[in-house]
Amino acid sequence: MRPEIRHEAFEVLGTDRPGPWLVTCDHATNRVPDWLGGTLGIAPEDMARHIAYDVGARGLAIALGAALDSPVLCSDFSRLVIDPNRGEDDPTLVMKLYDGTIIPANRHVGPDEVEERLQRLYRPYHAAYASLAGERAILAIHSFTPCLKGRAPRPWHIGVLHSHEDERLSRAVIAGLQAVPDWCVGDNEPYSGHLPGDAIDRHALQKGRHNTLIELRNDLIATEAEQVDWAARLAPVLSAALRAVAG
Repeated sequence: MRPEIRHEAFEVLGTDRPGPWLVTCDHATNRVPDWLGGTLGIAPEDMARHIAYDVGARGLAIALGAALDSPVLCSDFSRLVIDPNRGEDDPTLVMKLYDGTIIPANRHVGPDEVEERLQRLYRPYHAAYASLAGERAILAIHSFTPCLKGRAPRPWHIGVLHSHEDERLSRAVIAGLQAVPDWCVGDNEPYSGHLPGDAIDRHALQKGRHNTLIELRNDLIATEAEQVDWAARLAPVLSAALRAVAG
């Protein structure tokens, strides 16, 4: 399916779908805009890693949007350019070092450069997010690497991240996922789901919208077929969970 709305900062698919969700993918691509030189000075193999984007997450988000008959919003810039899942005052908004890789183009980035990235990428993405959300529940799709450098392997197939400020939907999703045999489900794993100023905080918690954040291990969604398969398996669980909490 071709995007119906395309902007330098984002793409939107399924704008006319009536489903109850807004499916989002904050870290959908590893694109570096031409006005930044098209590169951040790191090797292509690093740009293909999880440090630059959430591998497989865009395809999963698009497949879930179709399965849930709901619109999909994807970013179209690398998280290393500027991270849309951080608050504007977050010190990790523009990363200089990530999982052992120094980001040369960010090493000496100044406030004027950060402001340009905010104006051209970050803020348009969030403006689109706000305009699409309406009365919908937020389903944020991410992926995680099986193992960070120097760390223990991560055993989970899927993680559900949530904030203590509103756990209703995520608790229902976790219960549904844990009922599936052979799935290793993380509850706020591989890390905590609450970060003040992040996308869920900004567009769901502060607005009173139902929300959940799904993390798939990226080796499980490396191909389009795997992304479609996982979407088909997740959609019934997600739909049942939302019915349970929203009535």
